[in-house]
Amino acid sequence: MRIKLIHLLVICFAIVFSSCKLLNPSKMFDTPADYQYSEFKDLDKEYKIKPFDKLQVIITTNDGANLINYKGGSNSQMQGGMEYIVEYDGKVKLPSLGRIEIAGLTIREAEKKLEKEYSSLYQSPFVIIKVTNRRVFIFADGGTDGSVLNLEEENTTLIEAIAQTGGLSFDSKSYKIKLIRGDINNSPEVYIYNIYNLKDMQKANLLLKANDIIYIESKPRYATRILTEISPYLSLTTTILLVYGMFF
Repeated sequence: MRIKLIHLLVICFAIVFSSCKLLNPSKMFDTPADYQYSEFKDLDKEYKIKPFDKLQVIITTNDGANLINYKGGSNSQMQGGMEYIVEYDGKVKLPSLGRIEIAGLTIREAEKKLEKEYSSLYQSPFVIIKVTNRRVFIFADGGTDGSVLNLEEENTTLIEAIAQTGGLSFDSKSYKIKLIRGDINNSPEVYIYNIYNLKDMQKANLLLKANDIIYIESKPRYATRILTEISPYLSLTTTILLVYGMFF
């Protein structure tokens, strides 16, 4: 009987240790050991508008003078802070103009284009555009802590993004930070960052792009998780042994 109990205990341990998924169930974006990560390359310094972007557009006349000397109800303000969505075909529907092709342009190029279009309707039009849905997704501590960071600045880097979300925790692997870019369902680019030392941190200052996913791996702490997993089995085994000892 005792031998059978020992065999049962061994089987329980084998089940627990047989899969890393049981010990580290929150792990995300796993890649094989021989995975070929993307090579670092310089990005465009200026953001280019894409389909499904949300744009906050302010349109005024008189070269924007009312933005400085604005008093409520000014007739020179045509639209203030309205939000528009760039449609799937790269066009945005704007007051008085209708649908205008805007995808692929930088913010500055789009502002100049709209000023030119509105010049046939208004005197000295002045346009300000801001993309409001530029954001990145950050998963820290092996996926157990997630946050969405809005990119308020054009030139936000990985280091700045991590700092804005509270920095690295004690369990974070500073030498293994993944950045996933592009369509996650269609061969996305995957970069690996090592910010453990100053030499490798130079690569981490590359600019982030909208919808980037940052995944910070963490120490597995297998000992703690193993104890957590096997505690119910140990309790059950102890109970069985006590009952067995009482009767046999």
